Amino acid sequence: MKTVRSMVLVSNDPLSQARGAQAVYQRLEQEIAARGLTDEISLMTVDDVGRHDTVPMVIVYPEAVIYGPVKPDDVAMLVEEHLYKGRIASGLLAPARELTGRIAWLSARKGTLPAEQRIVLERAGLIDPESIEDYIIHDGYVALGKVLTQMKPTDVIAELEQSGLQGRGGAGFPTGLKWKFVSKAPGDRKYVICNADESEPGTFKDRLVLEGDPHTILEAMTIAAYAVGASEGYIYVRGEYVLAQQRLKKAIEQARALNLLGENIFGSAFSFDIHVHAGAGAYICGEETALIESIEGKRGEPRSRPPYPTTHGLWGKPTLVNNVETLANITAIIRNGAAWFRKFGTPKSPGTKVYTILGNVNVTGLIEVPMGITLREVIAIYGKGMKNGSSLSLAQTGGSSGSIIPASLQDTPMDFESFGKAGVSLGSGALLICDDTTCVVDLAKVLLNFFRNESCGKCTPCRIGTERAYQILANICEGTGTRNDLAQLTMLADSLTALSNCGLGQTAATPIRDMFKHFSGEVDAHIQLKVCPAGVCSMSGRRL
Repeated sequence: MKTVRSMVLVSNDPLSQARGAQAVYQRLEQEIAARGLTDEISLMTVDDVGRHDTVPMVIVYPEAVIYGPVKPDDVAMLVEEHLYKGRIASGLLAPARELTGRIAWLSARKGTLPAEQRIVLERAGLIDPESIEDYIIHDGYVALGKVLTQMKPTDVIAELEQSGLQGRGGAGFPTGLKWKFVSKAPGDRKYVICNADESEPGTFKDRLVLEGDPHTILEAMTIAAYAVGASEGYIYVRGEYVLAQQRLKKAIEQARALNLLGENIFGSAFSFDIHVHAGAGAYICGEETALIESIEGKRGEPRSRPPYPTTHGLWGKPTLVNNVETLANITAIIRNGAAWFRKFGTPKSPGTKVYTILGNVNVTGLIEVPMGITLREVIAIYGKGMKNGSSLSLAQTGGSSGSIIPASLQDTPMDFESFGKAGVSLGSGALLICDDTTCVVDLAKVLLNFFRNESCGKCTPCRIGTERAYQILANICEGTGTRNDLAQLTMLADSLTALSNCGLGQTAATPIRDMFKHFSGEVDAHIQLKVCPAGVCSMSGRRL
């Protein structure tokens, strides 16, 4: 058996591939062989590590040095310097993300992975996602072993409650409390569902976890099942996530082979199994009751609540539904304890949050940062500032269902409590950063167009309200809007919030309300002056 001295990982996500990752990998193979290092170097590919500014990346272990962006012509020097002579090729190092101020404690040493405290993404991009052995080497299934041999179901729930973990799907509901509801619900059969639909525009954090670290979801679901008394689980995956489905199915087969799923797990009396269910791309199925309807083979439409899934879920049985990011926190909390988890984030919103950064910033991608970081810090540190030296005009904080916030809120801590007090929401974690070339009225129109197309049509307030709101916003953008239209939009927003059957219709009112609350001047310019300040809408084609 050969002794491996170094492990070399090459990023192989779609963007890396488009920028020549395959050529870099092939050149590494050639250069390593030419120096007689083949038996000492393990070369493999990994998926998206969350940074788009430095791909293709080459990561060398055990030093944990990250190079990027690496071109094929750079490979000879990298192999000669680092792998042959043992010296870091400093000229090829990926730029570090320098942290300052109150989050300076996050800074990592130069040349390592991005300066982030990773909990959800602790393994994504660093292990072979198709190898259960690689997962186990990196503390995989340690938490499950601890739970089944040292903890009672009530102990697991108590640990989760003490951790303060809140659901990362947008609502921020206490995860431990939801688990307790399901555990106490009467029923001879219970289920655990992972909501991996991720249909929110601009969000791809769940995909990175599913493709890069599938076993962490299986382990977390098994722990959840033990805690609440479930015997069967489903992962509802977005239909377009073909690679994620493949890797999840392979991970399930591997876990079954090692008795980490199935009958009498770890030789205990506990049995649990997981199935993968592919959705068909309907946004509405991100809502938990519509998702349950879809699994049951019905049309994906939300159910009236109450009763809630915690007591009457899949096939009328008590059901625990958590999203991918929430579940990805579980194993680390069980391994390290609630007190450890509370070291990150804020007292009332502990832990980290995964965000995708899009829009008018110099660097886009995916980051994991502590709860309580500000938008200003995210833009400066991780986005490397606004494009072309422009200024922040607005940001959307959670995909189409998130809030549209003005630049005046960029110093508000991004946690559930602070954002709640400011009247905005974190949403799914997609950060769309916009400068003054974005028109807030046009953005609201685009969002309402999305909602009217994705509405399931079951309830009248959403079916008719989103259509009418879109028509009014389109008229305003074309310069034919009136003061009466604004009053009608306000009425429609109130109706959508109060009368819609599910979260889709309720959150469809968010862009309208945020537009009036924070950007009334721009709206007035469209109505009274028939001018679009951003020069986007067809009425003017010019700025004020």
